[in-house]
Amino acid sequence: KIKDSKNKTIMMCKVVNFALVSTFFFASSNIHVINAFTQAARRGELATVTRSFTLQSKSDNNSDDEKRASPWPAKTRREMILEGPQQVAVASALLLTTSLGVPKSAQARLDPVNKPELLPSDPDVKVIQVEKFLTGGQVKRLDKLLTGLEKDTGFRVRVLCQAYPQTPGLAIRDYWSLGKEGQKDDKYAVLVVDQFGGKGNVLNFNVGEGMKLNLPNQFWTRLQSKYGTIFFVRENGIDISITNAIEAIVTCLRSEDGYCIDVPDAGVSLKSLGM
Repeated sequence: KIKDSKNKTIMMCKVVNFALVSTFFFASSNIHVINAFTQAARRGELATVTRSFTLQSKSDNNSDDEKRASPWPAKTRREMILEGPQQVAVASALLLTTSLGVPKSAQARLDPVNKPELLPSDPDVKVIQVEKFLTGGQVKRLDKLLTGLEKDTGFRVRVLCQAYPQTPGLAIRDYWSLGKEGQKDDKYAVLVVDQFGGKGNVLNFNVGEGMKLNLPNQFWTRLQSKYGTIFFVRENGIDISITNAIEAIVTCLRSEDGYCIDVPDAGVSLKSLGM
């Protein structure tokens, strides 16, 4: 009996030891996942990271036949899944090469829009409000900021406030000279503001390749997460969401390095805005 008890004890110790070793190796192999989630939680981007890992798991399980059957390149499919339905209205409105993807499922539900009659009669208005989110004073202040930025740095930043399908749509491309084939002036960014019935991020960006050298994709994602969420809009108002986003962009482009990944804090100095 004593011998049997010892054998059982030894066997139990081996099982526990094996379990501990397995857990250690599993945790070690996935420590980069844990670190990524921790860092993202601190930056308020946990939702984006969660979608990224979920997407990676789905893509790893796709069969070769399914990949061949899809009409979209792998990178495009990945970008389309990562972005929310609100990006469809932006793509429908602009139809440009953007840093934000368009979901195929939503693309089938929303049609492109082309309403040049919604454009202002004056040329090159920098802040267009089809849907009024800003006061007259806020529009004048943003216009002054963006005019000074373009004069001093050459970067063009524009704002379009809309409520899909009430949007100039494709017409905005010619009005602001954006994303044309062979165009050399690609140092631009368009902020498209749309509430989408209160179901999505209100800030959507169309960014030229020349702007991405100074403000890469990570910056725009973090800017959305900081000022474009329904929670921020609910607590502060959509006008503050817009003005804070524009001030952050101007501050980064006017900084000594002219480069940002992280979004600067609100309440920046007038000097940093070129005033």
